[in-house]
Amino acid sequence: MTREELEHIVRASADITNQYEFIVVGSQSILGALPAAPEVFRASREADIYPLQRPDLADAIDGAIGEGSQFHETYGYYAQGVGPETAVLPDDWMTRVHRVQGPGSDGKVAYCLDLPDLFLSKAVAGREKDRVFCIAMFVHGLVTLDKVVALIPRMGMLSRVEQQRLRRTLTRWALGTPSEG
Repeated sequence: MTREELEHIVRASADITNQYEFIVVGSQSILGALPAAPEVFRASREADIYPLQRPDLADAIDGAIGEGSQFHETYGYYAQGVGPETAVLPDDWMTRVHRVQGPGSDGKVAYCLDLPDLFLSKAVAGREKDRVFCIAMFVHGLVTLDKVVALIPRMGMLSRVEQQRLRRTLTRWALGTPSEG
């Protein structure tokens, strides 16, 4: 996905929901901080998105421009309407978002995660594709172990034991050794 395609999804989401501001989580949130992100980070053809003020309208986005929709068939990319609970993030993540707004979004706003926050949300999700994405972020120098580990105590949704496990996992990833959560 490109930044222009993300802006198109924001514009379409606004048309569907009559909302002005959106949150983008998931891998394509990287396009907020890095509009020309390396291709390895743009492989996904979906953007996880929800309206900031009305997350309950995410289903409308999913139904209109989601996977398998006419929008998806026409453009080759799509939106996945998600909710605030989709990404586990540090409590203060919203203070670090990157604003995407311009002619391509018809002036509508998308808030994309800061790189360490995106990294942590992917690490907590823990799927193989998330592990690969996170390791690529280390390899490309987009995050450092110190920076992401420093944010873990702010992840109030995780217990102390889960936070410790996450620290160990991230250390293994940063050192390039296999990890089992």
